[in-house]
Amino acid sequence: MIFDDHDVRDDWNTSQNWRDRMAGLSWWPERIRGALMSYWVYQHIGNLGPDELASNKVVQEVFTSGEDNAERLRAFADHADREADGAKGTRWSYRRDFGSVRLLVIDSRAGRILAGGARSMIGEEEFRWLEDQVDGGYDHLLVGTSLPWLMPNALSHLQSLNEAAARKGGLVGRIAEWVRQTGDLEHWPAFRASFERLGRLLRTAGDHAAAVAVLSGDVHHAYVARARYQDEPKAPVHQLTCSPIHNTVPWYMRLVFRAGWWAPPAKVTRWWARRRGIDTDAIDLQRVSGPHFGNALMTVKVSGRQAWAELEQSTRAGLRTTMRAPLHAT
Repeated sequence: MIFDDHDVRDDWNTSQNWRDRMAGLSWWPERIRGALMSYWVYQHIGNLGPDELASNKVVQEVFTSGEDNAERLRAFADHADREADGAKGTRWSYRRDFGSVRLLVIDSRAGRILAGGARSMIGEEEFRWLEDQVDGGYDHLLVGTSLPWLMPNALSHLQSLNEAAARKGGLVGRIAEWVRQTGDLEHWPAFRASFERLGRLLRTAGDHAAAVAVLSGDVHHAYVARARYQDEPKAPVHQLTCSPIHNTVPWYMRLVFRAGWWAPPAKVTRWWARRRGIDTDAIDLQRVSGPHFGNALMTVKVSGRQAWAELEQSTRAGLRTTMRAPLHAT
């Protein structure tokens, strides 16, 4: 598991503007400190494997001190939240191997680099760590990130356009920043350079893996999409998105989510993005299934070098399987 904004505060780390505003609130330092301390205790150390636990300095200090460790963890939390030289004070992302399946979980919230005009989902050092983890030794690569990497084209292009507008400063930049925070435009396409870099990493993995899939939630519905590259990898790369127990999606937002997949809005936003110098051709997507609304569970099932995504939706009679899609090359 990995945290997202509502584990701390709505829109957590959406932009430097948001950070600056929160820094001016008297209660914020204790809020973020307490959030990171409790996450470390109740989730992070459970994410780590035995070797990582044994080599982690903070873990060993806490486990062996025989004392109350509140002050030690307060100092750790402050260091973890601090951004310096394009990096954060700790890496929450992690890797676990389960037989032939490699799971990489990316911290796409606390690790954001935003200071000094930068805008990256994770820092350079963490990206290099991530790239090192996709070397061979597995059949299937699953990449967990709380926020979807691939989104419907129209919504994806709009988020990238908003990022470009927010960089301009002045009235245009202020309006774009307001739109960003009001509309929650903070998924991977809103960090365009990071979006493209992750896409290149996944495409590389697809040349030796049997299946590559990104696992996400956040958007209060479910869908499956396949990434399309100009130079296709040997194995397909999929985005699997599912918010199992979610906020009710009002009718107008359902319309927005559906319209995001329609060809006419996608063509308009693609043209607009190209006019602003955004490369929309390197990575495209193909809808496989969805959008699906309502409570649901999505499961990845593996057998040898084959893998499937299965969606079960909640009904009055119980869970009903409504989608089963292969993730391997067919």
